[in-house]
Amino acid sequence: MLTRLALRTLKARRSGFLGAFLALFCAAALITACGGLLETGLVGSIATERYGASPVVVTADQNVHQTTVKHKKGKTKVKHKAKPLAERVWLPADLAPRIAAVPGVRAVVPELTFPAETFPATGAGGGSGAGGSGAASYGRAYGHGWSSAVLTPFALVAGHAPTAADEVVVDRGLARKAHLAPGDRLTVQSTAAPRTYRVSGVAAPTTPGGGAHADLAEQTSLFFSQAEAERLAAHPGQVAAFGVLPQAEGGPDPDALRTALDGTKARVHTGGGRGAAEFPDAARARVQLVSMGGAIGGTALLVAILVVVGTFALSLRQRHRELALLRAVAATSRQLRQLIGREALLVGATAGVLGALAGLPLAHWLLGRFVALGAIPDTLHPSIGFAPMAAGALATTAGAWAAARISARRITRLSPAQALAESLLERGASAGRTVAGLLLLGGGATLVGVLRSLHTEPAATPVTFLTVIVLAVAVSLLGPLLVRGGAAVLAGPLRAARFPGVLARRNLRGNAFRNAAAVTPLALLVAMASTVLFTQTTLQHAAHDQAAAGTRGAWALTSDGLGVPGAATDAVRRTPGVTSVTEVVRTTVRVGLDKFPAQGVTAGSLGRDLDPDVVDGSLAGFGDTSVAVSETAARTRHVHPGSTLQVTLGDGTPVTLTVAAVYARGLGFGDLTMSHALVARHVDDPLAAAVLVRTAAGTDRAALAAAVRGYPGIRVLAPGHAADALAPTVRRGNAEAQLLAMGLVLVFTAIAAVNTLAMSTAERVREFARLLLAGATRRQVLRMLACEATAVVALAGLLGTAISLAVLTAFSTGMTGASSPTLALLPYLSVLALAALLALPATALPGRFALRPRPVDVMAAAD
Repeated sequence: MLTRLALRTLKARRSGFLGAFLALFCAAALITACGGLLETGLVGSIATERYGASPVVVTADQNVHQTTVKHKKGKTKVKHKAKPLAERVWLPADLAPRIAAVPGVRAVVPELTFPAETFPATGAGGGSGAGGSGAASYGRAYGHGWSSAVLTPFALVAGHAPTAADEVVVDRGLARKAHLAPGDRLTVQSTAAPRTYRVSGVAAPTTPGGGAHADLAEQTSLFFSQAEAERLAAHPGQVAAFGVLPQAEGGPDPDALRTALDGTKARVHTGGGRGAAEFPDAARARVQLVSMGGAIGGTALLVAILVVVGTFALSLRQRHRELALLRAVAATSRQLRQLIGREALLVGATAGVLGALAGLPLAHWLLGRFVALGAIPDTLHPSIGFAPMAAGALATTAGAWAAARISARRITRLSPAQALAESLLERGASAGRTVAGLLLLGGGATLVGVLRSLHTEPAATPVTFLTVIVLAVAVSLLGPLLVRGGAAVLAGPLRAARFPGVLARRNLRGNAFRNAAAVTPLALLVAMASTVLFTQTTLQHAAHDQAAAGTRGAWALTSDGLGVPGAATDAVRRTPGVTSVTEVVRTTVRVGLDKFPAQGVTAGSLGRDLDPDVVDGSLAGFGDTSVAVSETAARTRHVHPGSTLQVTLGDGTPVTLTVAAVYARGLGFGDLTMSHALVARHVDDPLAAAVLVRTAAGTDRAALAAAVRGYPGIRVLAPGHAADALAPTVRRGNAEAQLLAMGLVLVFTAIAAVNTLAMSTAERVREFARLLLAGATRRQVLRMLACEATAVVALAGLLGTAISLAVLTAFSTGMTGASSPTLALLPYLSVLALAALLALPATALPGRFALRPRPVDVMAAAD
């Protein structure tokens, strides 16, 4: 019976439930999309390309491990954790005989993989700006030795294999793009000085039987002679991987291979695991995607709960009289709760299923944008199945039921007489609601204090958005009091609008609950949008300022390609008037399991050409066994000058370094600074990310540009612009991806704000009819609505700004040491303008529809 009554209620009040349906639909789509990110991070496929003909691939372990043993209450608990490394980990080449001895192995093929970039051979390279010869790059590629071509397999379609050091085989895709044929010349910039090679042949992937195969989709391949490949790989005596080719009668047992390699850092990959071996960056992106999806999904879920509860509360408030009449005709509190719960389940289930279906294309679009922004590689393929959809639908349905039950608590507990009385006259805020709001306000203030003490982005970011949401919930609970206070403050400006303004002020005070329901999502929108925008600008501005302060007066060389080669640096060093040259190479290292951005700097120039602002210790005598750490890293790892620090370099090499100094400019120069000679030996790309150049008076750009004219893509930046090359850019793609994902949360919040305003306006048909019967004109009523909407936007903007300012100030204090976040006026005004553009039409359009019926007909109709 109750289910039938719930269905009849939904049919009769379609417009009233439409707002709740839209909020739940958007929530389900958002949760499904975030779930898609999580599932892709957990089980997303990484298809192999280069290793198609090798059923077994052996690589080094690409993780750093930590095992902790705890003894508590007579029990021993062993916990093992692993975190991915930033660079490729290489294997000793002398493991090949051990692999070849395993039964079933026909051949063991050593694989060398190193980054490369190709340019036309005219001049000596390309580039843009001051420096370089102007030829455009053909794009990034991977270099290999020709002996490993059988792993795909590649076969020659023209020319011959490379035998000399100056010969290269290009793949068919590059040959078509660059119009290359055997005998042509091609400049390749790899891990050493650029070199011009003669194209000896063109190769294309084939099937193991020799049939035609499509070109590789995810990479361009260059093949060199084995000796030249070993020189360019710059890892003597090591290989990136071993491809294991099986015998005709059957391949090796993977477990037997693992037994043969026991005690080494080698790992055996088969089937789908070969993709992760081929593309370690995609494997690392999985971890990042899980973290990002979890953080964004958690924020989205909290926002969804706040919005849905507010929407259902408004919907039930509009039905207060109807529910009161049900109580008056003998409906029990339990029956009323069940009725409201079943209505919510019906709406939530329908919206959840449809929203989950809409979330699938949204998840694919989001992942595609992440790839375009460089946050994840395109080799990680989406894996979005039933689980995210089920999570979105179930979470929405359960959330709808819980929101309805929470919102219905008060009316279902009232006696019939009290319910009818409150349906005619708005009650004041209950003591419980006020106390809960004050408690949450105190909780938000506590989180603000915690945020001031957080100095790393991974720790601070989730707390930042949690604080915004907690303070927004406090505003929601204290909303009626804040609206009444805001009405008093805005009394003067509203009186300037005369009769409509006076009515608007009285409506703000007399219907504080209804207006508070409109203020909350708008305040959340302003607070969340401002926080999303200005956390990143605060970090980027601080990093740029620190890098600029530490490189004053220095010219800078940077590259549009892989980096600045050592040969170009030497050419600049020999230029008359150059007094010092400092190479900077970027990487990411682990200390324990903690990840830190790091740089390698020419040791003798540290402190002179690049000043990290030492606050403790000294950089005198800084060498290959030294490390300087930022204040953040020093606090995190509890070290000081003279301490030893166990560092795992990007390629997994452990080193023990002595802390020489602690510096303040960690955002500008990374958290760890080591010698260039040490870092460059343990990264995939040893070319300098930037080169700082100090010159004597009279040395100009032309002299430096002439020195690097023969090197591809080198640009010369004038003094004052060195920070553009030095400020860490590793997190830029991630920041843009987070901004994009949080933008979806903001879109959801904006839809909820419009939804709430439209619902609160559309249900005022009888109120408008009374005003018209009392002598007001339709124009005056519309002006009254405009005044109300303007007051709501002003109050929401004030509250949202206060929330974001408190949070951003705490964030800036913790992350940069300065309690002055970087705020941009135009984006902030754009946020306020967006709130106004959402609120005014969302109020005016439903208001016009509500004014269409004749007042007499409205008053005569049954409620």
